Amino acid sequence: MRTTPLNTLVVENSKVQGNIIARMVQNHTDLHLIAVNSNAIDAHRNLKTHKIDLILLDIEMPFIDGFDLLESLDPKIQVIIVSGNANYALKAFDYGVTDFLLKPVQTGRFENAVRKALKNSSLGTERGQNEEFLILRSNMKNKKINIEEIKWVEALGDYIRVITDKEKVIALGTMKSIADKLPNDRFLRIHRSYIVNLKKVEKFGCTSVEVDQHQIPMSRKQKTKLEFLIERIDSQQVKSYLTT
Repeated sequence: MRTTPLNTLVVENSKVQGNIIARMVQNHTDLHLIAVNSNAIDAHRNLKTHKIDLILLDIEMPFIDGFDLLESLDPKIQVIIVSGNANYALKAFDYGVTDFLLKPVQTGRFENAVRKALKNSSLGTERGQNEEFLILRSNMKNKKINIEEIKWVEALGDYIRVITDKEKVIALGTMKSIADKLPNDRFLRIHRSYIVNLKKVEKFGCTSVEVDQHQIPMSRKQKTKLEFLIERIDSQQVKSYLTT
């Protein structure tokens, strides 16, 4: 179970409502208030300088509204929408938010929403190394992908396409951002437009690898690194077999 409080950011256009929500956060033993921001621009600054686990987010804000901020968030950050307009609820849940609270916020509903966030966080912590997931933004929703099931990732303009054992997922992102999230001992960017799961490689030559009978181009300079990593994975698998 999670033992540390969730680092929480309150983003609320109304100063009065922001102070009320901040007090609720401060009075909750499982939450740690990082800051209260009245707009998404200030929130972005705090997101860059602090590790945020949870955001209590207003929708109607100047310049950049809550939905625009949601689009830019790391999917690992949980969001509880706090709004005076119930019509936003359906769209909010399309974004995969943890909960939706209607103003004025009732203590009981606040407690329930926080309980959901804590449960989600505990599940992620307990999962550990046994089940690793990649969370991507696809079709305005958070998409959870089992890392072990990924075959390869390919560039698609401003998007990426992730090919798994079960499906193909198109998400907004860059090859660099996806490479940074994948274990570098099991995944290799073999080409500027391709990342492969080394455990899925069936064979390779000087300029391509084969995964699930698909030929994927490879930069010549990556062949040596590919050979080294595959050899290391094979050795680890042999050791694991011998000790079981």
